[in-house]
Amino acid sequence: MTTSSLRYAFDDTPPAGGAAEILGGLCWLRLSLPFELEHINLWVLRDDDGWAVIDTGIDTDDSRAAWTGAFSGFMQNQRITRVFATHLHPDHIGCAGWLAERFGVELWMTREEYILCRVLVADTGRRAPNAGLDFYRTAGFTERQLAGYQQLFGMFGRYVSPLPESFRRLKEGDCIDIGDYSFQILIGRGHSPEHACFFDADRNLLIAGDQLLPTISSNVSVFPTEPNANPLADWLDSLTRLRQELPEDVLVLPAHGRPFYGAHARLEELIRKHRERLDRLLDYCREPRRVVDTFPALFRSRASDDSLIMATGEAMAHLNYHRADETMALETDAKGINWYRTVA
Repeated sequence: MTTSSLRYAFDDTPPAGGAAEILGGLCWLRLSLPFELEHINLWVLRDDDGWAVIDTGIDTDDSRAAWTGAFSGFMQNQRITRVFATHLHPDHIGCAGWLAERFGVELWMTREEYILCRVLVADTGRRAPNAGLDFYRTAGFTERQLAGYQQLFGMFGRYVSPLPESFRRLKEGDCIDIGDYSFQILIGRGHSPEHACFFDADRNLLIAGDQLLPTISSNVSVFPTEPNANPLADWLDSLTRLRQELPEDVLVLPAHGRPFYGAHARLEELIRKHRERLDRLLDYCREPRRVVDTFPALFRSRASDDSLIMATGEAMAHLNYHRADETMALETDAKGINWYRTVA
């Protein structure tokens, strides 16, 4: 099975800002995003005398208006009981603090995601650090591109309402009851440090966040804070473990795209495509290359200025994977630029 032959569970999607009850007590809320990725799927579940939410959208006036419409609409002015976040990215965590404060409830998420989110929010409005400038300079950025990075630095917190000062921790294997649903927490790594997925074995459904998407592969990147990280190894390991832990016919509720069946085939496809990229990269780097030179081996389209940071991080993830398995050597020239060369 390929992406094009996945079986989608529903013919229609809710309109932007709209919701649909897709199973008893489980509603699909779809919010717009002002990015290339145009929407996010949020999941709202009946929970005792109110509703629990899993992921929240970015913190903008439009998102808050959509939530306000949901409160007076299908939620029937009942309270939010708990706020859950799969991971730290603004489209998932953005409104979490606002919702938690408005209803006086706890935020539930994994520890690594919560702590890193607090760190990134604290960077809002700061100047880009020298470590970041050095990271992208050694990757091959021009002075114009470095200036672009400086302009973007500190943007994270502009889409994230202040997080609560405390949280309720989610861990691998936790069992969480939400209304009539009983979820086991499955942890994925690579796209983010400790991404929580919610698996209900009785109903055979997975709220997957960004860990398993039907048509795109989540970004797996190296960042200036940990330049020698190997997130791609974590990502591939997580995909393999999900393949072992999930039933083949599980209903996947992704953060982007439509709910679908065919988890095993999609997981295998994601693993295969990354391994094909790794093979192409080894062949491409038989001549020394800078990070920014490797994009043709990894991506179908040219990296634009808007996608340059993500493309660089993803390229670094593949290069560091090969450095870890000792098939790629790194050399730094007299100008401080890093060059990568295949040694296998």
